[in-house]
Amino acid sequence: MMGNLFSADGWLNQSITDVNNILWTYVVLALLIGCALWFSFKTKFAQVRMLPEMIRLLGEGTKKDGQEHISSFQAFAVSIASRVGTGNLAGVATAIAVGGPGAVFWMWTIAILGAATAFVESTLAQLYKRKGKGTYIGGPAYYIMYGMHSKKMACLFAALITMTFCMAYISIQSNTICGAMDKAFGISPTVTGVILVVLSTACVFGGIQRIAKVSSILVPVMAVLYVILAVVIIIMNVGMIPHVFKIIIENAFGIQQFAGGTLGMTMMNGIKRGLFSNEAGEGSAPNIAASADVTHPVKQGLVQALGVFTDTLLVCSCTAFIILISGVYTNQSLNGIQLTQSALQSEVGSVGTAFVAIAILLFAFSSIIGNYTYGEMNVKFLTSKQGWVWFLRIMNGAVMVFFGAMASLDLVWSIGDLFMGCVTIVNLCAIVYLGKQAFFLLDDYRRQKRNGIKSPTFHRSQMPEIEDKIECWE
Repeated sequence: MMGNLFSADGWLNQSITDVNNILWTYVVLALLIGCALWFSFKTKFAQVRMLPEMIRLLGEGTKKDGQEHISSFQAFAVSIASRVGTGNLAGVATAIAVGGPGAVFWMWTIAILGAATAFVESTLAQLYKRKGKGTYIGGPAYYIMYGMHSKKMACLFAALITMTFCMAYISIQSNTICGAMDKAFGISPTVTGVILVVLSTACVFGGIQRIAKVSSILVPVMAVLYVILAVVIIIMNVGMIPHVFKIIIENAFGIQQFAGGTLGMTMMNGIKRGLFSNEAGEGSAPNIAASADVTHPVKQGLVQALGVFTDTLLVCSCTAFIILISGVYTNQSLNGIQLTQSALQSEVGSVGTAFVAIAILLFAFSSIIGNYTYGEMNVKFLTSKQGWVWFLRIMNGAVMVFFGAMASLDLVWSIGDLFMGCVTIVNLCAIVYLGKQAFFLLDDYRRQKRNGIKSPTFHRSQMPEIEDKIECWE
């Protein structure tokens, strides 16, 4: 009975899929694309024109005011660590398996345009950040509370992002790890699930800190190794690159897809998986962006826009090219992380399958811990009662991890899409309302740069109409 409930064909997945089809087709896609185009237009495509400035800002340190704040680069590294993982390896494969090669084009499109959205939300997070214990805290819940003066909407966002990252996304991470381990080493999902429950519960309850520390070191290393491996495979098959681009473009705009009614599915899956991977507009990255110590809010907005490019245009493209070069995407029995594993196996042998399994274990497990951090930050925004934090730890470390291990791939992604859509809607509505403030800050930053100021600064007195709502920036 439970197996049927958690299966791809069960009534639960079918019901959620029906809701997602309406939610994404008529609401989320329109908002994502509309906002991305609007922000790109209003910022004069700052995400492209200011790319050299984004790279330069990575080298800036903190203001050194005596407190231990994190730098722009550190905030960038943390956000990249949270972005790079399941979405890059499994999400891309799922998009191609369901939507075809054309989904890759729409992933690129939403990344290029969505970087403007990422800029706006992270700039606002900096503007409305608050002083915490030795650091800064902030994010959408804060700019909704203090910028829009809506406590109810702020609480709604905090609740949704907690459920998205600590429940929905946790199950995706667990499911992906179990699938990879099953294919690479023949380890039962039940066994892997139990091990993950023990490890994740220990971490979120404050134990086994070394696991979290080691993963924070190994994850970037594995990401670099994965990109290098992908580049080697691409170079080995350089003659196929024109063909790969051809099938991506043809599938994205093909007459066959249009006539068959699959063009919309191709676009939707590309955008959904792109959003899951780069998180532009979702409201997650601003939580980290707010903690950076910079002299002007725009600096962190630009740095986080660069994070979107790094995630989707670089890492996601690596996975897409490996899958399309291998040709295994035509095998309809393969999906998710196992499709990526099969693609690598066809190119470099069985070592590819094992490499992906180990990489995704590190990526996804670090994401489980990172997702919990997002959740706890927002639970503490909602309530000061410690009991809710303990409840979150149990749900995060045990319940949802094991659920993800037992549920079907289709179900966990359907649940993820549902909550991702809901939290994105709330955040996009907020940043559209507050967008003019980000535009003002960008104009101020550009003006200072034109006047020869190498490192622009901001003081809250420059925005007298909201000065009393800004806690920092003295």
